[in-house]
Amino acid sequence: MLLSRSPRTVPVSDVSLSTPVRVSPADASPPSAADLLDFVSRTAADAELVASLPLDPEGRTWLRLDGPGGSEAWLIAWPPGTGTGWHDHGGSHGAFVTASGELNEQSLAVRLPTEGWKTLELAEGVDRERRLSAGRGRAFGTHHVHEVINPSSERHAVSVHAYYPPLPLMRRYSRTGQVLRLEQVERPQEWE
Repeated sequence: MLLSRSPRTVPVSDVSLSTPVRVSPADASPPSAADLLDFVSRTAADAELVASLPLDPEGRTWLRLDGPGGSEAWLIAWPPGTGTGWHDHGGSHGAFVTASGELNEQSLAVRLPTEGWKTLELAEGVDRERRLSAGRGRAFGTHHVHEVINPSSERHAVSVHAYYPPLPLMRRYSRTGQVLRLEQVERPQEWE
């Protein structure tokens, strides 16, 4: 998530969602990736919330939200041309939806080992690309590796992301051709 501005936490109870948040009778069960996709889709449709996010021409801005079932959620503004770089979510599953503008996602359709390597050579055919215009998004599993980019040279994009469990860490990668290298492991305290 390469966050560059001070976050502001907004409890879901303070956010007027277009559809009420569904609370299951079995609160003990963690939200699935599908539950998170439902939450981020409804949150992205809240035009008032999306419009409340300050846009900075030079760096990303964000609001931290309380997601369903103890998940972590973020509303993020992406200036033109900005992106995350290759990363994973430390074993959390999640979902994200573009609320305005368009985002491109490059991802790997392969399960990478989480430990014990610094450099991997990727097989041909593992790359996937998605263009996610406003209202479009996706859910992903615990081994998802991707990068997200605002391809516009003129317009901000805004998106909503949710993760469960809350991100314990993120691994950052560099990529040259088919070679993926582990560069850094970030902890949550480094994002605040």
